[in-house]
Amino acid sequence: MSLDVAALRAQFPILAKTVDGKPLVYLDNAASTQKPQVVIDAIVDFYTNTNANVHRGAHHLSDEATRRYENARTSVAGFINANAREEVIWTSGTTEAINIVANGLGQLLREGDQVMVTELEHHANLVTWQQACRRSGATLNIVPVFDNGELDIDAFDRLLTPSTKMVAFPHVSNALGTVNPIKLLTEKAKAVGAWVLVDGAQGIAHGGVDVQDIGCDFYAFSGHKLFGPTGIGVLWGRKSVLEDWPVWQTGGEMIKDVSYHEATWGELPNRLEAGTPNIAGAIGLGAAVDWFKNLDMAALHNHEQALLSYATEQALAFEGMRLIGTAPNKVGVLSFLLDGAHPGDVGFILDRQGVAIRTGDNCAQPLMKRFGIPGTARASFSIYNTLEEVDSLFAALKKAKMMLA
Repeated sequence: MSLDVAALRAQFPILAKTVDGKPLVYLDNAASTQKPQVVIDAIVDFYTNTNANVHRGAHHLSDEATRRYENARTSVAGFINANAREEVIWTSGTTEAINIVANGLGQLLREGDQVMVTELEHHANLVTWQQACRRSGATLNIVPVFDNGELDIDAFDRLLTPSTKMVAFPHVSNALGTVNPIKLLTEKAKAVGAWVLVDGAQGIAHGGVDVQDIGCDFYAFSGHKLFGPTGIGVLWGRKSVLEDWPVWQTGGEMIKDVSYHEATWGELPNRLEAGTPNIAGAIGLGAAVDWFKNLDMAALHNHEQALLSYATEQALAFEGMRLIGTAPNKVGVLSFLLDGAHPGDVGFILDRQGVAIRTGDNCAQPLMKRFGIPGTARASFSIYNTLEEVDSLFAALKKAKMMLA
């Protein structure tokens, strides 16, 4: 198989949109990817033909909704090579997935225990552990990064001790695009007996996630960053860990037996899925996974790397541009500053030219402070972007530079 970018783009209706009369150049994929028609159709079809609650109804619509809902779980389990479909827990996204783990860990930690995260963290994989440590009296340790945005592995080794109970790190940095050596980090953490959580929000859309090969205990990701809908995500957890993990929420669906004064919890995955779920979201994510896994992953990787290489080459030749994050192992994120220009102003001018980027601290304020900056402008590429769109980005940046001089 090979990648036909034009044919791929044709599957995304929004990419034909114009902004102020100019073709949309969508370069905010690290925030959220666009949706192919097959995903949109799956959601519309559910509400049009199958809308009912799952697991509970003794009628055709409920049976069909349950079948589609659980088939989506099976698709996700296969996509990430889970050992069992029951290890796939539906959440509202990466943030809730991490909170399920952190809330449970907060009940298990004691004074003297340690939790490790990195300077690369999105707030979702930092603040949650701050709060878990605060409630329990445990210590939060932060692994530093080098000036190029690469994780300091020697520092990681120094901070690991037998008192380390949880190590959490991103697969890919949302702010810099740095790809972490997650299998190596997991091996190191498991050697001291720690649990390992990988924030896969930015890693999942690049394919090749094999949770058994990684060796982690938890892997979290969001549907909307994998060409699926918003409001749905996944916590994958090792069955031997999840089946005894403290519950996150209580209510319907997650119970086994209830009296007025006592309750016991059901089996996986129900015990961690209280209440009516996002049924349409799960079905939409299943459609996204089924669509995505049929693409040529090697071709996608090569295309994204070509986009990043071409953009980086232009950035290095662009006078007055400073790149933030130049680790040797990166995916398609280009974070930068223009001399004398606020990132927000840059983003506004680019938007008027149809170019959509992200500006600000990228939900990584401590990382921005580490680099001594308030934030960045961030262009992030996906499989449907083109070299011509990179040219459009830099043509727009030239105009922004002139206007802001």
